Amino acid sequence: MSAKRYENNAAIRRSRRVRSRVKASGRLRLSVFRSARHIYAQVIDDSEGKTLVSASSLDKDISAGGNCEAAEHVGKLLGERAVAAGLDVVAFDRGAYPYHGRVKALAEGARAAGLKF
Repeated sequence: MSAKRYENNAAIRRSRRVRSRVKASGRLRLSVFRSARHIYAQVIDDSEGKTLVSASSLDKDISAGGNCEAAEHVGKLLGERAVAAGLDVVAFDRGAYPYHGRVKALAEGARAAGLKF
């Protein structure tokens, strides 16, 4: 794939647009990655370039695979870990994914665990 074709890809443009707005807020970033089978979430400090807290549907605490229930459990687990680490306010980075389905379930689970965004 040529560089120009890559840059014109709609998903790439969406994720850059969302990420630029989230980074401009100056808060920690809750980043979501969704694959066909699993969902992953991280709280990232962009100023240092470090992942502070992470959770995924591959964790032992979560039994379900890649459905909305598992995504909600991942969000709750991530929220609990973040609150335990002293992080309570983040900015939600959905990437190129629409705020729907598993991404929305993860966000609601994180909110239920005490994260604010």
